[in-house]
Amino acid sequence: MADQRSSTLDDAATARPSLGEGVLGSLLVASHHLHADDLPVAVGEHARRLGALDAVMYLVDLEQRVLVPMGADPAAADDESLDIDATLAGRAFRAQTLVEGEAGAGERRLWIPLLDGTERLGVLAVALAAVDPLTEQRFRWLASLVAELVITKSAYGDAVWLTRRRREMNLASELRWAMLPPLSFTSRYVEIAGVVEPAYEVAGDSFDYAVNGRTAHLAIFDAMGHGLEASRMANLAVGGHRHGRRHGLSLVETFMTIDETITRSFGHEHFVTGQLATLDLTTGTLAVAGGGHPWPLLLRGTAVVGELAGEPCTPMGLGRPPVVSETQLEPGDRVVFYTDGVVEARSPAGEEFGLARLGDLLGRAAAAQEIPAETMRRLTHSVLAHEAGQLRDDATLLLVGWRGPMAAD
Repeated sequence: MADQRSSTLDDAATARPSLGEGVLGSLLVASHHLHADDLPVAVGEHARRLGALDAVMYLVDLEQRVLVPMGADPAAADDESLDIDATLAGRAFRAQTLVEGEAGAGERRLWIPLLDGTERLGVLAVALAAVDPLTEQRFRWLASLVAELVITKSAYGDAVWLTRRRREMNLASELRWAMLPPLSFTSRYVEIAGVVEPAYEVAGDSFDYAVNGRTAHLAIFDAMGHGLEASRMANLAVGGHRHGRRHGLSLVETFMTIDETITRSFGHEHFVTGQLATLDLTTGTLAVAGGGHPWPLLLRGTAVVGELAGEPCTPMGLGRPPVVSETQLEPGDRVVFYTDGVVEARSPAGEEFGLARLGDLLGRAAAAQEIPAETMRRLTHSVLAHEAGQLRDDATLLLVGWRGPMAAD
């Protein structure tokens, strides 16, 4: 047995890797000593070894309107950015699928989404003399590795974040983005997507989630006030939610932990509205503990059937425990949590965005079979357009969908 294993290892050591294996392995090994700033050059070099004429990494800006070339001269970045709603690159990003187009002089260009799971980071643009199925597959694999490197290297330097920013960000918003989880997650049993606006000035709004075993944990917060103090309160709320779920606390216990922390840190005159929720992935039971916050909407099929039923409760920070309400979801149901800045957004003429408009847009997105992350992106842009691009309050959305029961042990 030992001799057979030794022979297998020897064969593996002397085997010649395929072109794809060699290139991906080389980039993976090189990545251990790359700075975030080095990614565009390293990716371009390895793409050319796979047969590309050129390759460019595009990252999505924080408002999710354009795709910005990483490594471009900052002075030219705006001119070289690509509109998500009006380009082939944008189509690949919106639908999370490879798109092929012309690159000039008889060449072809592949636009391949950069995905960390279902978190949309941007696209990889690759120019080729010709395209065949094997070539497509190799570059899909390369794009997958590149996306993982974008995530890992963003923790060690600012190049990724600076590429995604198109203007100055205030300190309150810096705190918000530092505490946000990835904007989307999908598994066989659950889909989650969230978004916050205004991206560069958001303060008191936030959301959080985690999927642990058979439970999806969710939270949405709206801290009173504006600016740095609201951002600090929101950070404490998110931290309290993570502390509670990691210590196995119930929704009520976690709610009261946040409540006590807000009071201890900011006094009795401050509070945070919001909701904490858990979704049982085996049964589809959604439990919600609300605190002075609009109740989520239930989307079934292509229509919003109404708000979830729940007991009115006071916000976190006022010392009163919440009442937990349960809703039994059906496979395919989606629930949308939102802050009041969404429905209370007003046009220059004074017209509210309103609950009916929100429900109508959610129904249309479902009928068009949009992925959750795209629905959230388009919804916030609709809210921004309604207020002529100037939000008077933070606007946050968090969608959770139950795709069907996780098998019991």
